[in-house]
Amino acid sequence: MQIKEDLMAKNESIKDGVIFPAGPKNDAYAKYFVGQSYLQGLVNDPEVNVGVGNVTFEPGCRNNWHIHHDGYQILLVTGGEGWYQEAGKPAQHLVPGDVVVTHDGVKHWHGATKDSWFSHIAITAGTPEWLEPVSDEKYDKLEVK
Repeated sequence: MQIKEDLMAKNESIKDGVIFPAGPKNDAYAKYFVGQSYLQGLVNDPEVNVGVGNVTFEPGCRNNWHIHHDGYQILLVTGGEGWYQEAGKPAQHLVPGDVVVTHDGVKHWHGATKDSWFSHIAITAGTPEWLEPVSDEKYDKLEVK
């Protein structure tokens, strides 16, 4: 039990930022998330048509299923433990150093594990289409193998 407590304390430090600041509460996109997330924009150049942001998730937080149209999304995992899942495929457990590429038109979601903070840099192009939340029933069944 002591190992798990140490791990939790380590991952809780993510709330203060890992490489970049965690940023303010992600109120602009809150309706597309279950739980609390934080968003720090990293590139604010109107001539660059790619969004780059540091997204931090509290334990149990995840975004809704969504699709990027006419674009893509690249996730660079910087801290904690999380999940990424594409429709019709099993969820992938994510840890720092993992890189995920989501191609145009692929339905997916990502977020923290139940018991860990999670942080990633999201590099996003195109227009997101936000869909239904990931159900508690399916999320609660996810287990690290």
